[in-house]
Amino acid sequence: MEHYNICVIGGGPSGYAAAMRAIDFGKKVVLIEKGKVGGAAIYDGALTSKTTWELSTKISSINEMLSAHDRPLFEMQWDDVQQTVKEAIFDRKQQYSAHIKLLQEETSTVRFRYARGKAKFLSPYEIEITSKKGVEVIHADHTIIATGSRPRKLPTIEVDEKIIMTSDGIHHIDRYPKSLVILGAGVIGCEYATIFSNFNKTKVYLIDRADRILPFEDEDIAKMVGDNLKEKGVTIHSTAKLERMEIIDGEVEYEISNNDGTREVIRVEKALLSVGRIPNTESLGLENAGVTVTDRNYITEKDTKTNVPNIYAVGDVSGHIALVNMGEIEARHAVERIVDYKELDTSVSYDNICTIMFLNPEVAAVGLNEQQCVEKGLPIKVVKLDFSCIARAIAMRKTQGFFKIIVTDDDEMKILGMRAIGEHASSAIQAIGLLIKMDESIEVLADLVHPHPSIIEGIQECVRMLLNKSIFKSAVFKDAMQCYRRKAELIEDLQEL
Repeated sequence: MEHYNICVIGGGPSGYAAAMRAIDFGKKVVLIEKGKVGGAAIYDGALTSKTTWELSTKISSINEMLSAHDRPLFEMQWDDVQQTVKEAIFDRKQQYSAHIKLLQEETSTVRFRYARGKAKFLSPYEIEITSKKGVEVIHADHTIIATGSRPRKLPTIEVDEKIIMTSDGIHHIDRYPKSLVILGAGVIGCEYATIFSNFNKTKVYLIDRADRILPFEDEDIAKMVGDNLKEKGVTIHSTAKLERMEIIDGEVEYEISNNDGTREVIRVEKALLSVGRIPNTESLGLENAGVTVTDRNYITEKDTKTNVPNIYAVGDVSGHIALVNMGEIEARHAVERIVDYKELDTSVSYDNICTIMFLNPEVAAVGLNEQQCVEKGLPIKVVKLDFSCIARAIAMRKTQGFFKIIVTDDDEMKILGMRAIGEHASSAIQAIGLLIKMDESIEVLADLVHPHPSIIEGIQECVRMLLNKSIFKSAVFKDAMQCYRRKAELIEDLQEL
């Protein structure tokens, strides 16, 4: 029986990060993956959807310019879209594959093995690997579970991944659908609504049980995204309940009931379910190892450690924030716990994570938003700057969007959070994320010399507004600049000359 210091089950971003960190400490490592290395993040997840989003955004921008000059619109064939996505997948896949191959060849310095097969616990220390070559049992001092997740399905809807699909099937269609209904108006649902409406080849319907899309975000963010989707021709069924969805004569027929008591029956060509994800934990033999799970099948853990001392859980199976970057952080943290890394003195923090939503325009976030502060009863100051006041946005002809920074309502004005919607939002947000992490004053940003013209200059101007030394005065440009004090529903305008 082969013995390993660390066994990692799952070769997606989290598992891969864990294996590579274990190598840093000179451990004998086996990485087990039943499918393709890189996991869903490459093949049916972030890389696939974001490559498609990038293409759709470029097409939309080109056509906006052409339309403004009464020129014929550009059309990109779906085959070309798929080819570009395949090229992106190939590039990333090759990086992983070549890296693994070279690592395994460096046997003199690195004790690493990549095992293709299904993993199952026989005990806390014994793992069975089933592959085309047969069945093998290994011994591992420690095991990290990083088996990821898959799209959630609904028991009342038959998913064939051809007509009614999840994210596993949507990228395998052979042409633009003439019409598409998306069930679920969360981040992923809105992303796909953005993608297909950007290409301008598909009539999109979006079913939303709430009264607005992105209910977890501030209303001004949700309104801009929602208005843009509607402008692109997307029909949003707000406060709608799905009564049924079924395949009839090769098409999708769905029925919704509205908040006013009315009902609608609509036929479309395709449907996409975007109703969350569920962890891949069922076939791991967790009961043999004594690992407990929650009622939703997430692995019970605290700071990556399960109830079994030598077994850890990271990434989507842990039930925390399902983001590639957080999964990688959890994975590296788990390894450092295993080796008792001397520099590890904190738990994994899920506060102040920089995130991005691939919408129209893109949305980036860090820390608390305004409605969260209101819910917590925090007295705050809020400053907003429209992209129309930023030179780089004007130069790009992309003036739709704004920055919003939230600080404590006191002399320190500690940063609580920021929201950005518009071009380069995800790049701009990082400065605020770093300041929050370092517990630095907003005055640091005010004094920095930023490149010009750049989008981040808008953040600097926001900070200057809070410090009463802005170049443009909010009292003059009240439609593009706002500064106010807020506690609960009480709002005090701070825009004075």
